[in-house]
Amino acid sequence: MENLQSIKQRYGIIGHSPLLDRALNTAIRVASTDLSTLITGESGVGKEVFSKIIHGLSARKHQKFIAINCGAIPEGTINSELFGHEKGAFTGAVGDRKGYFETYDGGTIFLDEIGELPLDTQAYLLRVLESGEYIRVGSSNVLKTNVRIIAATNVNLTENIKRNKFREDLYYRLNSVTITVPALRERPEDIYMLFRRFTVDFSEKYRTPPIQLEDSAIQLLQQYAWPGNIRELKNVAEKVSVMTEDRMIGYEKLIDIVPNLRDRNLPVATKENGNFDGSGFQEREILYKVLFDMKKDLTDLKGLIFEIIRNNDLQVKDVNQLKTLEDLNHLGNISNPNDAYQEKPFVTPLPGQITNDYSLDDNFQEINASKPFILQPNPSSRPTNFGNAEVLDESLRMDDQEKLLILKALKKFKGRRKEAALELGISERTLYRKIKQYDLE
Repeated sequence: MENLQSIKQRYGIIGHSPLLDRALNTAIRVASTDLSTLITGESGVGKEVFSKIIHGLSARKHQKFIAINCGAIPEGTINSELFGHEKGAFTGAVGDRKGYFETYDGGTIFLDEIGELPLDTQAYLLRVLESGEYIRVGSSNVLKTNVRIIAATNVNLTENIKRNKFREDLYYRLNSVTITVPALRERPEDIYMLFRRFTVDFSEKYRTPPIQLEDSAIQLLQQYAWPGNIRELKNVAEKVSVMTEDRMIGYEKLIDIVPNLRDRNLPVATKENGNFDGSGFQEREILYKVLFDMKKDLTDLKGLIFEIIRNNDLQVKDVNQLKTLEDLNHLGNISNPNDAYQEKPFVTPLPGQITNDYSLDDNFQEINASKPFILQPNPSSRPTNFGNAEVLDESLRMDDQEKLLILKALKKFKGRRKEAALELGISERTLYRKIKQYDLE
């Protein structure tokens, strides 16, 4: 078996990233088998190269290989393209036609963008994977094929399964072995190596000296997110090679030629990675309501504590609320901090007020900002008419608070869900789902 470096040279793969080497090692290991392989990765990372490596190192390397972009074939003709058709099977079928599974029997078929396959085509493909059998469009004769299928996708197939856009059984049948090709931003150490390779190729093509980059420009390339991956990097290298006479490019010049390199591509919600049925935003409204209610409860609790302190003549020894940083510095220069302040009586602040009166006990030695408030009753005015204390153990879990909020709304409107949903700021559909989720029927 060829070593990793020789395979990189043979297939023109540049880079020393551990993630890249791991993907290559997986491809090399699986090549000698007939296992179905799923190659995942963003658009432009080079998934087709990995399919060629698997075919080139397999026992089928002397047989035919074809790469098919499933998203580029119209839905109405893809079954005919893959499995063939009989004469008269549909309008325009003037003769028999062999499909790819018949033409490339014994070889390898690479199905790129497998997530774009129509559901009926997925069912036919599943049968090929399980038994090697297929039927031409318009025929009733079962044909056999012995092809190896390598599939690739740049979308999350498990999300497509949830949306009923991809068959779960086909996913697990294809997913015997998964190879994840890293995105370019995940291998920044390889970016400049690739850029140099592309600029050398373009210098030969256009008969110009190759481009070189200053350190600041190299850092700019490595910090860019490269949403188009290697394909985008190659386009940038060609643009830089053509658009300037300078052969040494710095940061400013590179920005001038390719302004979008300053962009920071932050992740956003998309149809692939987000939930666009509206329920996420509605649930966020419920969350906001819960948080606002918690804030109101906290404000009421503060007022209650201040009222208890005032009515029961409690003293608060507070070393946290020293007036300013100057006070701290002043205390740091005094051998006995008690000399800095005369003991003053405690003044109970009203809610929302701040007091600058402090009382320090005789044993005070150091300032510890992490210590909590200390409440001590005045022995001369200790009340004796307290009732039994009640300890409230209220759950602060978000789902419990959400459930409680829904129950309050239903109780307020006497079970009328439409009005309760309107009060909660969500749709009736979301409310029904939440009622079922929390078993509130």
